[in-house]
Amino acid sequence: MRKTSGPSPRTPRLRAALVAVAVAAVTGATLAGSPASASSSGAAPATDTTQFKGVNWADPRDNFADDLLQLSGLSTTDTYRQTYAKATRIIAAFRANLGANTVRLPINPYTVDGAYWKSYRGVIDAASDQGFKVIVSYWEGTGARKDGYIDDTATYWPMWDTVVKAYKNDKHVYFEPMNEPHGYTDTEWADIAAKWLSTYAKVPRNRVFVSGAGYNDHVTSVCADPRLKGTYLSLHHYGFWKDYATYDQWVADLKVRIGDCANRTVADEFGAPMTTGLNYDVKTPDDNFVNYVQAVTDTFRELKMGSVYWPGLRTDDTYSIQTLTGTTARPWLATTNQSGADRLAWAWGRGKPVKG
Repeated sequence: MRKTSGPSPRTPRLRAALVAVAVAAVTGATLAGSPASASSSGAAPATDTTQFKGVNWADPRDNFADDLLQLSGLSTTDTYRQTYAKATRIIAAFRANLGANTVRLPINPYTVDGAYWKSYRGVIDAASDQGFKVIVSYWEGTGARKDGYIDDTATYWPMWDTVVKAYKNDKHVYFEPMNEPHGYTDTEWADIAAKWLSTYAKVPRNRVFVSGAGYNDHVTSVCADPRLKGTYLSLHHYGFWKDYATYDQWVADLKVRIGDCANRTVADEFGAPMTTGLNYDVKTPDDNFVNYVQAVTDTFRELKMGSVYWPGLRTDDTYSIQTLTGTTARPWLATTNQSGADRLAWAWGRGKPVKG
């Protein structure tokens, strides 16, 4: 779930109200009986997902686009060589500033099915060449298309044909069939994910991220589906889903969405304000976002879950934990909130716990 930039980041694509309804419904009904059934799903071979320590790199428009995706700091007029050079520096900065080893990137048919794909591949290649894990995820369009459904199956499958052909042999690249498939029921989404797996049967299942149902807001239903066995599961979780919750309430909210599927789950979106001066290193029980960040990072560490922050870099987003510095041709990054970076380090198995 994304945020708009500026003083009111909690109004993403008219979704605040929709999310509140969806989350309430999921928490009350769908999730209540899910954890017990999830254990029958068959877990991935790994016993945890801590190898994924990452950030999202986003288009300033939030990745929902009916045209070419232009990641923050890049240009759609850049050649492959220019894109690769810029991306190499930005990926290196994610590692230097945060200790990240994973980046999540958006794709759509406009970007993949035209001439710009050659240049856009420079981002994926630059990350892979530095040993980064790269999660490539399909985003739907904007406007009327922003409805939680695949925009056009006639372009969706050819897009994935191109991407899979290019990267099926690159062990650093992971495939996420769709971001936040909230237009579908849990069963409908599982059917689509199963179709993706059967269509690209030669892709190892441990290089596929199956999004949780809804807004990626629970993984228990996809975890319980035996057709999806062996895949990773992606969860999204955000502090703006509640006006206020205590630390313990946030822990409970997160855990019910995971059920007993933590050993397959990566939180590949979670985030909070990073440019507003909040200190996430000190307990502040009256602040919802401080409670949230401390709760989720503690829980990721406890459950040995990988996590991918939203966003690592997105121009003019108050949640962005990095901001562009340097020149257009030679970009670098600076950290917007060191206490936020400290909590990421803690979630990823390093650093120090929150101060009392």
